Amino acid sequence: MNARDEILSRIRTATGPSPVIRPVPRDYAVAGAHAPGAPELLDLLAERLRDYRATVHRCTPGDLDATLAEVTRGWRVAVPDSSAITVPGAVADRPALSHADLDGVDAVLTGCAAACADTGTIALDGGADQGRRALTLVPDRHVCVIHADQVVQTVPELLRRLDPRRPLTFISGPSATSDIELDRVEGVHGPRTLIAVVVGPAGTTGNNVHREQG
Repeated sequence: MNARDEILSRIRTATGPSPVIRPVPRDYAVAGAHAPGAPELLDLLAERLRDYRATVHRCTPGDLDATLAEVTRGWRVAVPDSSAITVPGAVADRPALSHADLDGVDAVLTGCAAACADTGTIALDGGADQGRRALTLVPDRHVCVIHADQVVQTVPELLRRLDPRRPLTFISGPSATSDIELDRVEGVHGPRTLIAVVVGPAGTTGNNVHREQG
């Protein structure tokens, strides 16, 4: 008997033919105090994203195009093949850009599937405005558009909006890791810079737009 067979044998012995499955406690909050897209949630999401060292811009739907053009001015920007979110001169992922080509652009611009205000988490599911996973992992900057109605308060609400069969990516700030001495290194397994553009109604734009430098 090899090690794998021995381990599986011990598991079968421990669980038996009819193992007892204990109920999972579900007494956690499954919904927040605010409806999706509430001004309080947009403010909280922006605060959480800034805590994670992301750059946050706030704008209204009517100002989105101008905001994106200003944020990405002078950059070579890649966008998903069929995305409606774009900027002048953007490079469409059609045919699929090579990893070298993606590494050569200044930024990628996408939408998102949903966002959680409590945790400052953005979820991608490979939708038309997000594209394939490599598109949001290789470029050094990720500019992500988040519309007010996509923002919920809690993680359970976020998960209910997602299809587990799709390729899900959860983003909480720029890619980063820390070693045993807590030295933070950014850009290890994804973009070093996350720029979130939160789109809400007039009067909820909060601290607005300064252009991310570099």
